[in-house]
Amino acid sequence: MNKYQYLLNDLNKIKGIGTKTSNILKKKGIYNLFDLIWKLPQSFTDRSIKSKINELKIGKIATIEVIVKKYSFPRIRRLPNKVICEDDTGSIDCVFFNSYEGYIRKILPLNENVIISGKITYFRNKYQITNPTYVSKESSLIEKVHSKYSLTEGISEKQYNKIINKVLETLPDLNEWLNPKILNKFNNQSWKNSILKLHDPQNIGNYKGDFFKRLVFDEILASFLIFSEIRKSIKKIKKNKKIFKNIYSKKVIEKLNYDLTNDQKKVLNKINFDLSSNSKMFRLLQGDVGSGKTIVSLITALNVIESGYQVALMAPTEILASQHYLLAKKIFPPDIKIDLLTSKTDLKDKREIQKKAKELKLNMIFGTHSLFQKKMQFGNLGYIIIDEQHKFGVKQRKNLSDKGGGNCDVLLMSATPIPRTLTMTIYGDMDLSIIKEKPNIRKDVTTYSKPESKINEVIEFVKKEIKNGNQVFWVCPLIEESKKIDHESAIKKYEFLKKKFTNNVAIIHGNLSREEKNNILKKFLEKKYYILVSTTIIEVGIDFPNANVIIIENSNKFGLSQLHQLRGRVGRGSKQATCILMFKKNLSETAKKRINILKKTNDGFLISEEDMKMRGFGDLLGFKQSGIKNFKLADPIQNSELFIIAEKEVRRIEKEEQNLKKYLPLLKLYDQAEIINDLV
Repeated sequence: MNKYQYLLNDLNKIKGIGTKTSNILKKKGIYNLFDLIWKLPQSFTDRSIKSKINELKIGKIATIEVIVKKYSFPRIRRLPNKVICEDDTGSIDCVFFNSYEGYIRKILPLNENVIISGKITYFRNKYQITNPTYVSKESSLIEKVHSKYSLTEGISEKQYNKIINKVLETLPDLNEWLNPKILNKFNNQSWKNSILKLHDPQNIGNYKGDFFKRLVFDEILASFLIFSEIRKSIKKIKKNKKIFKNIYSKKVIEKLNYDLTNDQKKVLNKINFDLSSNSKMFRLLQGDVGSGKTIVSLITALNVIESGYQVALMAPTEILASQHYLLAKKIFPPDIKIDLLTSKTDLKDKREIQKKAKELKLNMIFGTHSLFQKKMQFGNLGYIIIDEQHKFGVKQRKNLSDKGGGNCDVLLMSATPIPRTLTMTIYGDMDLSIIKEKPNIRKDVTTYSKPESKINEVIEFVKKEIKNGNQVFWVCPLIEESKKIDHESAIKKYEFLKKKFTNNVAIIHGNLSREEKNNILKKFLEKKYYILVSTTIIEVGIDFPNANVIIIENSNKFGLSQLHQLRGRVGRGSKQATCILMFKKNLSETAKKRINILKKTNDGFLISEEDMKMRGFGDLLGFKQSGIKNFKLADPIQNSELFIIAEKEVRRIEKEEQNLKKYLPLLKLYDQAEIINDLV
């Protein structure tokens, strides 16, 4: 048996762990020895200091030396047995449930000195220890200092410590997988020694020790190596090169009323290089709100069309898919055949689109998830673009890549700026391109903060904006985690604004159907309303070029990144846009800090970095539910330097084309995903 395989054995196979104990541990998520060693100690118990009876504290663990004075063994079996003990300061009762008289007499002989350790309670004006943890004539037989773990009902602290100590004693020496230069950064701490130190009571809370950093690095490295293998497996798929001369794309670029940014040009070159290579592209295009990702994707789509292939662009909502379709219709040369397929498309048109796609009579199709249904077949699909799909996990992304076939390149787009360490953690399986610059026609959104008491000032400002032909978003966020309150507050605000602006106000809330929501958004887009009250986050990615003001009530209820995303719904045109953050009295220091950051900068990447520092990476825009790696120790904030080192190390391993056999124990232990079996 491999040494690491021993650690992955089911608990039932471990000597000393019976079926009952095994089942208790499994309820705690502990299925093998490796799981067991990752349940870290929370604190420790020190039994080395002996106390006198008159010094005892109720609820605390104590070790006392006493003389056994008297037995009390009741005839009624359900009653506990009692042993009265004394020292020179007082008396204490040792109470035993479910213990035989003979056993008690053996461990607590009459008139002899005995050392007892356990939790102190007080009953009927007297100290007592119920079922002492340790009873011994010799203090050396009592464990002096031991770690305390978060336990499951049904298993005692003594029993758990016995199990974990046995595991640590039998911990195998695994062959070192880190290269010497990396290992030296952690003072040459071996994996085994690091684990032992992790469970040492003296090291509880020591997150800066070399042993801890080494284990953190192992976690990150395992994750990044898996990502590397996925990238390599995709690149091994050989495809036909897409040959184009940028004929269509040049025409579109010339028609734009602004110059492409340097970031856009760099990304275009990179994607075009991937498209024209014989290795499959699997790339994430990440950009801040309003950075011009969509235009980049459409330009590259034209190059794919020029090379003789079809393109599919999938968006998460019908209105966003429709908006991409209308933009393409506006800027694409007339000989490029495109169409839109959503759930709203009637059956006759749907069948016609499917027929045209199969017969190569369509160059590009825009739509929602319906694009990838079984009935939808393409004649020669060469490029898949997925917009705003940051909630795809690793496995979903790989399935998507496989679905397109060998000749199909894949581009995922996200308008959710996240820090680099988090990007590496979530999207490490993909090549990455980032657009930070915004086109010169886009101006930064001016951000103000206003207390709710100044609502009349805000109303007057809104009146002026509407008079100038601008539209307004009025966002009423979730209050106190109550949808009912959320709904009611929005209705009240809607009624309030209707009195001020008559028929110029519409509302979207959770009780409306998807069709009703889409209809209202469509009318707002057509300027049939000038104020839109919303209880939900306005659709990410949708352009409302005439919406130049957003008012966010109870802004202190949102995280920084969420506020930035909301703010990004305005300023899509060339006009100056405004965001007003409204708040109630008595803002917390954290809320004040958030508001000040937003007022100072429009940089989504900087904002997300600050947000992650304040809230933690798990809460950042809901990424905890999006396939993010669930690290046991590693933290993208606290361990950012280790993420960078791990990334460089993986690049070195890739460059040297190292065989991953050396890292197999690491991968099997730390990243037990199904995908490993396919890759390693």
